[in-house]
Amino acid sequence: MSLGERNSVDAWSTGIQGRLLRLPVTLALLCAYVAAGLASRGHHQGGRHGLIRLDPAGSRMPDPTVLSPVPAAWDAYLPSTSHLTAFILGGVVLTVVGLWVETRIGSLRFLLAFLFTQSAALAAGAVFVALVQPAPAHRGEPGLLVGVTIIACGTAMAATAGLRVMWRRRLRTGLLAVVLVTALYAGTLPDVMRLGSVLIGLLLGPLLLGQRPGRLRIRATRHEGRVLVAVVICAAALGPVVAALSPGAVGPLAVLRYLGTNIVPVDPQSLAELCSSPERINECAAAQLQQRAGLGAMFSAVLPSILLVVMADGLRRGRRLAWWAAVVVQGAMAGLTLIFLAGVVLQARVPDAGLLEGLGEYDFTDYGQAKAIILPLLAPLAVFLLLLATQRLFRLSAPPRVNRRLLQKILLLGIFLSALYLGVGFWLREGFRPVPDLGELAENLPERFVPLVYALHISPEFVPITAATTILFEGLGILFWTAVCFWLLASFITAGDYESTADRTRARALVREGTGGTFSWMSTWEGNSYWFAPDGRSFIAYRVIAGVALTTSNPIAATQDVAAVVRGFAEYCMSHAWIPCFYSVTSEVADALPPEMFSRVRVATETVLPLGSMAFTGKKFQDVRTALNRAEKSGVAAVWSKSSLLTLNMREQLRAISEEWVADRGMPELGFTLGGLAELDDPEVRLLLAVDDAGVLQGATSWLPVRHGGQVTGWTLDFMRRKQGGFRPVVEFLIGTAALTLQAQGYSFASLSGAPLVSADNPQGMVSTAGVDTGVPPMERVLGWLAATLEPVYGFQSLMSFKKKFQPQFVPQYMVYPDAAALPAISVAISKAYIGDASLSAGWSLARTLLSRH
Repeated sequence: MSLGERNSVDAWSTGIQGRLLRLPVTLALLCAYVAAGLASRGHHQGGRHGLIRLDPAGSRMPDPTVLSPVPAAWDAYLPSTSHLTAFILGGVVLTVVGLWVETRIGSLRFLLAFLFTQSAALAAGAVFVALVQPAPAHRGEPGLLVGVTIIACGTAMAATAGLRVMWRRRLRTGLLAVVLVTALYAGTLPDVMRLGSVLIGLLLGPLLLGQRPGRLRIRATRHEGRVLVAVVICAAALGPVVAALSPGAVGPLAVLRYLGTNIVPVDPQSLAELCSSPERINECAAAQLQQRAGLGAMFSAVLPSILLVVMADGLRRGRRLAWWAAVVVQGAMAGLTLIFLAGVVLQARVPDAGLLEGLGEYDFTDYGQAKAIILPLLAPLAVFLLLLATQRLFRLSAPPRVNRRLLQKILLLGIFLSALYLGVGFWLREGFRPVPDLGELAENLPERFVPLVYALHISPEFVPITAATTILFEGLGILFWTAVCFWLLASFITAGDYESTADRTRARALVREGTGGTFSWMSTWEGNSYWFAPDGRSFIAYRVIAGVALTTSNPIAATQDVAAVVRGFAEYCMSHAWIPCFYSVTSEVADALPPEMFSRVRVATETVLPLGSMAFTGKKFQDVRTALNRAEKSGVAAVWSKSSLLTLNMREQLRAISEEWVADRGMPELGFTLGGLAELDDPEVRLLLAVDDAGVLQGATSWLPVRHGGQVTGWTLDFMRRKQGGFRPVVEFLIGTAALTLQAQGYSFASLSGAPLVSADNPQGMVSTAGVDTGVPPMERVLGWLAATLEPVYGFQSLMSFKKKFQPQFVPQYMVYPDAAALPAISVAISKAYIGDASLSAGWSLARTLLSRH
């Protein structure tokens, strides 16, 4: 090993040691975890003992009033290497959470959080044991009960006190929802201990960080109300599934799993024999709920829960369609609950009623047992009433065309699958027992689309006995409802507002009044939606893509109104469950948003030419003067015009140059804030063309008006194209000519537009790629990598170098966003905004070009 390599290894080793020394609590806990696991190996199996037992009659439904002993020793929950995978996973969780918490709040606070939350967990566990087992068989000391998830949940909840508002709310809501659902539905000892740990962590966090504990209050904003209802719906949907997956579930709401998720596979032939005997009709009715084995059984059993989770996303976004769908599904669950309650009453009087398969032999005349069964069954009714009471929160609708398209796709898929079932089923009819005819297949068709739990009293006329017929029999509903769920999710993120011609006309009038920035005219382009401030004098142009409201540059507002306008738009987006993203805005807008809720990142640099005293003299303007002189000698002249004034020949040449320019780069033509041929048709957009003596178009530029006080005070460069193989410095010639002409006409500035992903100080990209700058935020490092990746095709760095020839002033452009977790969605939205209309072949062409040029 060379001396340099040895020094590198030593430096790396020293760095690791330094990091570990700065995280002593995490290191100590990890060592204790490994030691406890090794010490407990062979002492116990580490399995989780159920806290309840099944009734003697063998029913799958446990008696909630009869509790079996808690684990024989508390150390049953100590880490054990007998389950190596779980042991390793626990170590990973402890390491990741420990590193994050200790880095966030410090070692001493982490230690205190660990001690207090573990004490709370022990207390909650002791109370739980005392309640469920007054005279436990084993009264040994609890010992070192340090379950990994208990440590992780409690200390993580304490650390949330130091996070920004959005992340704090998000993590707290998520943790509380998880521990409450598991405690209420599964109800085992570790679940109760996690709940105690999290609750103490919630109270302890602000105290550790020296904050004043805030008063508990329920926010009355519409957005918060939607989120709360969505969380309740998700918990109500997933709770029974959690209970069904926990064989020893003893939570107070565990009985709700029997509303649809209690599926035990039944052999189809056994079911057919069972239902063929009239005297066994009750057993048949109880068994037919279990008739679909495998994937079909599980999917059909949890389908109501899946639909409610999908609806919860729509409720979070305030969608009226999601509310109606949730009311229907939850209403069906509530109706099923009433049937079950009636069955409980009948079961108490008529033991052979057979209405509640799986409930076992209970004496429902006994108050304690009846209460344990009946009260939890009221939860679906409570959720249904909650939906009805909060109807006013869900008033947003997708455009009518979106709902029509959704309905058309659902109907067409239903018709296609129905025809497929009838045709293929009749062809494979020998694979059913008994063999059905076409009429019987048609009669059975609706059952293929209905959740299994709602077909309780429908005796199957035939069952599949071959693999092909089983796939057909079970797969129809899976395919249909999976597609419906995806289509519903897609409709929920579609913009609730859409472009209105009247709004665009109104926005255009406000832009003419002169209250916008250098890119204000882009807000009048097609594809934008508009939010108008309450005073009607200001607006923001935006596009909703993938749930992100992407603005088109600065708001059109007077300087004194900018702060109120951007905050009003942010609140408007939040009320629609959109992510507000102020894209390519100046520092004026970025400063108007509260830094504790919004982050900014530099995404471009605008170049502006002040025209007052501009003169292309001196060595620094040598390239511009050369272009002007060469154009004169070559017989190339600059011609001002508008699209409506172009001759047919000139228009065709302009189109040919533009298509040739796009084809040469092997990339899709960009849109959004980059104008194309369509934007040239605006009567207020000026064209500057370079035409030679033979009437051949050598290049073209377009200029957008910038108004202040109702008057045009400057122009912004937008469209740039040059003829391949033509006059080489044509763009320098056109920009130089435009600057001189506009100066002579009395305009104050000419904006050369922005250079994306490039800064004036570093034309090689937003961030230098020569090394890793630890002082640069991660998002800016990503943008630097992106600029370097796209440079061979889009030439962002070359564009900045080119614009520097005119010695402009540089104005930073920022992207301001509320949440780092939204950056992936924002990236998708920006990509779709620029190349959303590109075909699949164009996207493939871009990828191929990038690979070939790197």
